[in-house]
Amino acid sequence: MVVQDGRALERRSVAAERVVQTGLNDSWSCRSQLTSVARDRGALSACHLFIPADMSKDGLILPNDFPQLQNDTFLRAARGEETEHVPVWCMRQAGRYLPEFRESRAGKDFFDTCRSPEACCELTLQPLRRFPFDAAIIFSDILVIPQAMGMDVQMVAGKGPTFPDPLKEPEDLQRLQAKVDVDKELGYVFKAITLTRHKIEGKVPLIGFTGAPWTLMSYMIEGGGSRTFSKAKRWLYRHPEASHMLLRMLTDVIVEYLLGQVAAGAQALQVFESHAGILGPVEFQEFSLPYLRDIARCVKDKLKEAGKDIPMIVFAKDAHYGLEDLSQSHYEVVGLDWTIDPRSARERTGGKVSLQGNMDPCAFYAPKERISDIVKKMLEGFGTRGYIANLGHGLYPDMDPESVGAFVEAVHQHSKQMIKQK
Repeated sequence: MVVQDGRALERRSVAAERVVQTGLNDSWSCRSQLTSVARDRGALSACHLFIPADMSKDGLILPNDFPQLQNDTFLRAARGEETEHVPVWCMRQAGRYLPEFRESRAGKDFFDTCRSPEACCELTLQPLRRFPFDAAIIFSDILVIPQAMGMDVQMVAGKGPTFPDPLKEPEDLQRLQAKVDVDKELGYVFKAITLTRHKIEGKVPLIGFTGAPWTLMSYMIEGGGSRTFSKAKRWLYRHPEASHMLLRMLTDVIVEYLLGQVAAGAQALQVFESHAGILGPVEFQEFSLPYLRDIARCVKDKLKEAGKDIPMIVFAKDAHYGLEDLSQSHYEVVGLDWTIDPRSARERTGGKVSLQGNMDPCAFYAPKERISDIVKKMLEGFGTRGYIANLGHGLYPDMDPESVGAFVEAVHQHSKQMIKQK
């Protein structure tokens, strides 16, 4: 990338104006095309198509001029193709278990960090310097979407994400910004993705992500974390129409947000339905699954128009009752938590999708030799094709980085041996 001595560089598009001034300055523009897609529950709009600009005359490197990808194992596995080994990455692989992460984050506000492309890039790259992961996931947070819609979200030490003024009644929906200019409100995420794609130098693919509508809704109403999320579930039973209105609003923003991430350089996308397990099967069918399907369908339709094919992953934690439905929800990969037996998951999904997961994160507290045995058993259950090794949830702050290294090494070694023996 070209250093511009701190000068601001501007490029305009019909969708938004972005001024990028990051030290290593980059600039790119997007065009958006608004379409309406009829859905089972009404009209779902905001399927915007973002098209990155070409290389400019002044030599700026833009999102369509990235280093060539050297390791596509993760992408091939996502599409169910044969690989030389099972690819592996970890949710929260850029996290507090790393001393360098804690040092980088010391004394800094969490969301200020999220809004710094340079900081997000550095945190994303840190685990790749330690471990031979087969993919990276951009450092950010799912709650940037409620922020973009006008809600105040704070990360409180010892408490976690907090909404000082959560949604209480349906009329509170009027407080939300229904039509969000994602380029303006979330452009810092796009800049972080573009910068990271260049800095990663093609070593592995970069994953973009979002929270799913129900998970975001539950935070926005509950005001933070909860064991029961009873305030959010109260809406589903008492205010079903308002609940669907909020879920549709979130879906609109999420679709634009994911398309913007792809335009910025994301090579795969993951949708986190982290609170699926709070719902029962009936509520999941009504308040989660339709919107997960809408997101994948709309994103893929618009990417297809642009000639892009980006694999998508859905991770609905604790939604063991929904495996069959999730395998037919237009995602290439279904992520699994540790409560699901690998062989059962293969049988229930019928080979329709690749699978990702699902080692219990607490297995990292075991000795290295035991970690290797657990990995081997997991691989035997999933098989080596159409499989991405991961955890059933994210890494915990008190975990030993050496255990993470042992996990990655075991996945690579055991899977290579299993493939050779075929």
